[in-house]
Amino acid sequence: MDFSKTIKIENKVLQRDGKTFIIAEAGVNHGGNMDLAKQLVDIAVDAGVDAVKFQAFRTSELIIQNVKKAPYQTKTTDKAESQSDMLKKLELQKEQYIELKEYCQKKNIIFLITPFDETSLKELEEIGVVAYKVASTDTTNLPFLKKIAQTKKPIFLSTGMSYLEEIRSALTEIFTYNKDVVLMQCTANYPIQYDEANLNVINTFQENFNILTGYSDHSIGIGAAPYALPMGVCMIEKHFTINKADEGPDHLASLDPKELKELVREVRRIEKFLGSFEKVPTASELKTRKSLQKNLVAKTAIQKGEIFSDENVIAKRTGGEGISPVKYTSVFGQRAKKAFQANEIIVL
Repeated sequence: MDFSKTIKIENKVLQRDGKTFIIAEAGVNHGGNMDLAKQLVDIAVDAGVDAVKFQAFRTSELIIQNVKKAPYQTKTTDKAESQSDMLKKLELQKEQYIELKEYCQKKNIIFLITPFDETSLKELEEIGVVAYKVASTDTTNLPFLKKIAQTKKPIFLSTGMSYLEEIRSALTEIFTYNKDVVLMQCTANYPIQYDEANLNVINTFQENFNILTGYSDHSIGIGAAPYALPMGVCMIEKHFTINKADEGPDHLASLDPKELKELVREVRRIEKFLGSFEKVPTASELKTRKSLQKNLVAKTAIQKGEIFSDENVIAKRTGGEGISPVKYTSVFGQRAKKAFQANEIIVL
């Protein structure tokens, strides 16, 4: 499989050696309240991320009744409540997706949303989203992946809870219809322990699949996300919230507004540290190079006709003049055409 090496999302370009695309995952941290959802958009804009993402689902199509909550969900929600009842309170309607999309356009931030079922996917296609983030819950849902791939929109595929061969099957299913895919390492718990981030999986993805990679981070605080940049990801995603103490399944593993700003600053700082893939002297080094790098000079007095060798020639700092010792083989063995005093710069 040979997936796209460059993906365009509105005015942003995703590629391995480009600027990191940062997704602020609002998810369901709005609690079903549109005023809070818009406030989350404002926080994302203020932090300077590239996109803000929500979740689209019809509870009745996502889950059957009386399914217990995941262990992490019981920590910050009513333990007696079913997963279905919890999700129903967090569900948004199509008109609200449209309202959020228009609000994001007004605020000049990219609107993203994850479809969790076929009805939601159909609705999102009708309102015109630019790309689809696929949650880890659907990595093995090949029929649904096929439908998402057939939209021809770029896909950001999370891989939590999955085995490598299941991911291979998912990519094979998608590849027939869509080459614009970012494969995202993810550990599907909220929050995760340090030793669950498994950033080395990003290397595994790059070795096994010819594909752009990203990292969806559920670690506490700024956490693991910035450390994914040196591994070649083009995208990171991080949950955020207005208040970590709010009731809801994802607040505890989310960044607060101050931390989201700090994450963006750290990512942009690391990008500067990483710099170019080309190894050449920097502009400042070119000035230093003249003062610090060495050139060939006479080690002792050299008579005209004497053969240059390591017995009479040595490398010292000369202020940039002379022959670099990297070319010593073109000098040693030749006869001096003139006499040289000790420390005089060698010329041929």
